[in-house]
Amino acid sequence: MYAIVDIETTGGHAAGCGITEIAIVLHNGTTIEGKYHTLINPEQPIPRYISALTGISNEMVYGAPRFEAVAENIFNLLNGRVFVAHNVNFDYSFVKHHLAASGYELDSKKLCTVRLSRKVFPGFPSYSLGNLCRELQVTINDRHRALGDVLATAEVFEMLLAHDEEGIINKMLKGRNKEQYLPPHLPAWQVEQLPVSPGVYYFHDRKGKIVYVGKAVNLQQRVKSHFSNNDGGKRKQDMLRTVCSVSYKPCTSELAALIMESVEIRRLWPQYNRSQKKYHHEYGLYTYEDRNGYRRLFIERKKKQLEAVYTFSLLHEGQVLLKKLIEEFGLSEALCFVDRTASFPPNEPAGEYNRKVDTAIRSLHEQLPSFVLQDNEEENCQVILVERGRFIGMGPFTKEISFADMASIKQNITLYPDNDYIRGLVYQFAEKYPERKKNI
Repeated sequence: MYAIVDIETTGGHAAGCGITEIAIVLHNGTTIEGKYHTLINPEQPIPRYISALTGISNEMVYGAPRFEAVAENIFNLLNGRVFVAHNVNFDYSFVKHHLAASGYELDSKKLCTVRLSRKVFPGFPSYSLGNLCRELQVTINDRHRALGDVLATAEVFEMLLAHDEEGIINKMLKGRNKEQYLPPHLPAWQVEQLPVSPGVYYFHDRKGKIVYVGKAVNLQQRVKSHFSNNDGGKRKQDMLRTVCSVSYKPCTSELAALIMESVEIRRLWPQYNRSQKKYHHEYGLYTYEDRNGYRRLFIERKKKQLEAVYTFSLLHEGQVLLKKLIEEFGLSEALCFVDRTASFPPNEPAGEYNRKVDTAIRSLHEQLPSFVLQDNEEENCQVILVERGRFIGMGPFTKEISFADMASIKQNITLYPDNDYIRGLVYQFAEKYPERKKNI
């Protein structure tokens, strides 16, 4: 009925690491029916720190069978039984991945003795196998070796079976229990308490540090689906080991959630977020007055200490715009650092030339829209402000806001950094829902 499993590996994710040892205890719910144990040649070097931890060296596995040689036997032992392990998603991901590579598709129900122990034996300071065994007075012989750990896990499992007065194990095995897919240290009640409305969610590590930020139209459903696919990739397995809690911020719409997600990713720079870290303004169009009194326009990487006339994500985008201003307003290519062979200084006084620069900048700003946008048609909505083409911020709609007064709007919203990604979201939304846009 049950197959209790423990493995030793060359690393933390199945897609790029091998199994060095596997031990399986077959259990019928009352007694042990059988045992299986073997070293495995992982066909890759074992890192020194892992050898130091497990005692398994490259020399020990040199003559051991490769996984594909024992795959059929392992599959037959596991198939049709409940896969039980301490932190089951880790062991299951490795075994499933390597069985699949050998031509066998494992699809078992799972039980995690970490999650079970939290429910049946609440209140322990730690549920690592070593600490749990100390609390339950279970002796582990040959710690960090597959056979020693699996026999200890089997003894813990027998105690869980004996003390499961509320039928927790049967509940977990009923259907496809989604709790089994959650990280072992993430309390299921935190996920169940998430609302089914839009928002931004945060995954925290054991110290409370935010390691991932995401957005959702349905917070509870999205967080549950985050871990439903137990693949063997490094990022997924690292997250499963790291995530210990989840928190959230409610939002009034998907648009507001998308904006807040982008803001928070850039503010927090979470470990496991990949997207949007590259979305930021690399270049700006700046102006200054040289010692001859001429106002110059130039493109440079974005500078925190200077306010840009406009910003770009690509250098080419800025160069195209600057050349357009030069042609339209008769600016000097030399003073704009576009053509250093052009005549310098230009054949006009500084004051006259500077007026042309001011006109060009004013025209650029006039072409850039200023508007407010409501993210939904309900009273509980967010007001999103764009000024001169830039995203400024957002805040809750109130009757005190005067849409004719930019200062009034800014007093009632939270200011956020502008970026191309958010700007694109807002423009697309305004184009799709023009009735929610009010020009300023």
